[in-house]
Amino acid sequence: MKFVDYVTITVRSGKGGAGAVAFRREKYEPRGGPAGGDGGQGGSVILVGDANLYTLLDLRYNRHHFAQNGEPGSGNNKKGKDGDDIILRVPPGTVIKYTDSDEVVGEIAADGDRFVIAQGGRGGKGNTFFKSATNQAPRHSQPGEPGEEFDITLELKLLADVGLVGFPNAGKSTLVSSLSAARPKVADYPFTTLEPSLGVVYVGDYESFVIADIPGIIEGASEGRGLGLQFLKHIERNAVLLFLIPITSPDPLTEYATLLGELEAYNVELLDKPRIVALSKLDLLSEEDRRDLLPKLRESFPAQADLRAISAVSREGLEQLRHDLWQAVRAGDELSEL
Repeated sequence: MKFVDYVTITVRSGKGGAGAVAFRREKYEPRGGPAGGDGGQGGSVILVGDANLYTLLDLRYNRHHFAQNGEPGSGNNKKGKDGDDIILRVPPGTVIKYTDSDEVVGEIAADGDRFVIAQGGRGGKGNTFFKSATNQAPRHSQPGEPGEEFDITLELKLLADVGLVGFPNAGKSTLVSSLSAARPKVADYPFTTLEPSLGVVYVGDYESFVIADIPGIIEGASEGRGLGLQFLKHIERNAVLLFLIPITSPDPLTEYATLLGELEAYNVELLDKPRIVALSKLDLLSEEDRRDLLPKLRESFPAQADLRAISAVSREGLEQLRHDLWQAVRAGDELSEL
């Protein structure tokens, strides 16, 4: 299924039904009082979070959502039928904006969250409502209120505990497939991953965290180069960042600095997130290179980089990485609860 994380839709709520002007006319009561019923409420357009969804694909091909109008009231104080609401199900992590102003008006953050995008118009009052001691036979009623119509932009930002950050061909998809049951496309060329994907990593029998395989960063991504802003926004929602740098790179430290620079240029707050740096593709080094290279890299990287070496192919260092990521996620959850 194609991953879609940005759509623009048009929504319109229903108009309220008009109130009725009517009077009781019974056999022995030819001049009965007012009996006009109220109009029905117009239908609303409502977003609901659904944890079983991970894409906005359905809304890309169905962009107009118009709710029913309320029906008018009638005699004998009968209220008009309310218009049916339209329920649009979206993945958690969906941000809602007015398209014209780009103003953020709401967010669906969790499964079951509800947000009314367009409120249905209220039904008008029938003439019964206007009866008073001085006006026993009112001959007027209210029209229904109009509905609302907007162009709405929905933007999905993946909700994951751990986000993978790295250049194309750093081995992110291979790592996700080794740590979890996810099976992203893997090949030995840049930009194999063209869309974000999620994998669930189990720690023991009853604990787990979600890791996001995000398309590779290139220099200038924060300015829109390459896949640019299409994927950097997904990193904003990750609790922990895992930087993945091939140990065979000509200059791992420069790669790390470039990655940090792109995150900082996009959103400086990303640098406050806990991060772990994993040097991937350890299996490609000989024993001699390991003895010479690893100590030098540990000395050259800053202490806060929290450096470790791994191989997703030979699985060397993966269990320790799994444990460390879980501890970082738990620590972040505890801080967010304070």
